[in-house]
Amino acid sequence: MWEYMEKRVRAEARYILETGCTVRACAAHFGTSKSTVHKDVTERLQEEDAPLCARVRAVLEKNLSERHLRGGEATRRKYLGRPQPAHGGAPCADAEPPPA
Repeated sequence: MWEYMEKRVRAEARYILETGCTVRACAAHFGTSKSTVHKDVTERLQEEDAPLCARVRAVLEKNLSERHLRGGEATRRKYLGRPQPAHGGAPCADAEPPPA
């Protein structure tokens, strides 16, 4: 493996272990694609350092198991911050009128 790749792979692995971040967050931090990060920490890291790869894989599996929870929370926050309906703000036909 090229030296710059090896350094990047180890840096990504350390970052994931330290922060517990997702592959997307790691990719954003390092300025690479999520496909590159995923390949780095699953395939390339296995060749270089199998014990480190196992620890990173545990974090990735935890993130995978919690993915649906984070998506639901993001949707909840999205709609809590929006006071008007998404259809242009006109009241629905069966909606109660606002108090006077």
